[in-house]
Amino acid sequence: FLKSNETKYRLLRTIAQGIIGVFIANVDILVEGLVIPSEYKTMIVAMVMAVLSPIMSELGKEGDD
Repeated sequence: FLKSNETKYRLLRTIAQGIIGVFIANVDILVEGLVIPSEYKTMIVAMVMAVLSPIMSELGKEGDD
């Protein structure tokens, strides 16, 4: 999943990053008392994807020594 550069695996990685980003942006629904303004939620998703992309890339390189 992380090591292949085929189109289907790149798409799956992008979808996984998006799902994780949306989950984190909407964590205020699960945690009572936490309020995230809706204007910030799209930015949170984008930031999470920007952080996860290089992390997933490095995990894919692990073991290629």
